Amino acid sequence: MRKKLLGCAVLGLVALAASAQYSNPADDLPAYNAERPTRPLPPILKGDQLTGPYFAHSYQVTAYKMAARIPEVLHQQPCYCRCDREMGHNSLHSCFEGTHGAQCSTCMKEAVYSYQQTKKGKTPAQIRAGIEHGEWMSVDLQTATL
Repeated sequence: MRKKLLGCAVLGLVALAASAQYSNPADDLPAYNAERPTRPLPPILKGDQLTGPYFAHSYQVTAYKMAARIPEVLHQQPCYCRCDREMGHNSLHSCFEGTHGAQCSTCMKEAVYSYQQTKKGKTPAQIRAGIEHGEWMSVDLQTATL
């Protein structure tokens, strides 16, 4: 019995030590661009591209329409769905160049948050700080309007 308890304690300490590297999310910020783009950005999907199975809900189309109005702002924002790791995205803008943004509530909420904050006069850096603090999580996609 004593060996089992000691083994569990050692295993717990090893797991705790291994997870310590993930304890500060600020050190693990997703990819973004700190400055405005220096060349034209790839286009965000629009018009007839916003139909089909990836756009079954009106909030998906709304998120893309919002994204299309603030491409330079999205270029300067991280995306916390971690598509930088899995898909090679370099900012939130990348999510809306294809259908990924329509499939991911994190991307849509961050884009809607960025649009709303831009309309309030916030700078991309201020919006990024809000995204880093998780303010985008309170966005209700169902009620988002242009």
